Amino acid sequence: MKINRLETHDRLQYLIKDQSEKVQKGAEDCLKKNPLSLAYQEKSHYIYIFGHARTHDNGVDKVLYWQPRLTKPNPESNSYLFRAKSHSDIMELCWILPPHEVWGQYKDGNMVNTNDIAWSIHQFKYNKKLLSKPFPDDFPKEKCDAILLQIAKEMEQNIAMKKGITPRILET
Repeated sequence: MKINRLETHDRLQYLIKDQSEKVQKGAEDCLKKNPLSLAYQEKSHYIYIFGHARTHDNGVDKVLYWQPRLTKPNPESNSYLFRAKSHSDIMELCWILPPHEVWGQYKDGNMVNTNDIAWSIHQFKYNKKLLSKPFPDDFPKEKCDAILLQIAKEMEQNIAMKKGITPRILET
């Protein structure tokens, strides 16, 4: 079968642009619309936005889930991680790790190679400890746990007030 290189390149460029827009929209929606993300931003100067693909219930399609986090998760293949400054549009890329099976496609000289993905794969393979390392201004685990407990209490109180019941007092 003959392949038209220009047509193939155009399709690849479209795919890359389309996928980039979907990732950007998912991360941005998580940052600006997710209730837990908004609660984190009230208590922290940063949040992590963790995206990870999973197989849909139909067993065929992939779904990209986005989660706000206060602590940096461990890197895993088929995931994205951004660190966002609270109450802003500023997001810093921590990693983009495609599925492990396709890492070979991102080698230097290949059409789909991008610096961010190649760097992420290299770090995962040879410097995973540094890739996992929290930022210098990240909160310690104890403070993150306290923030999570406080947010859980506030959410429970809000739900109780909406239902018209008296919330129980959680001990700390």
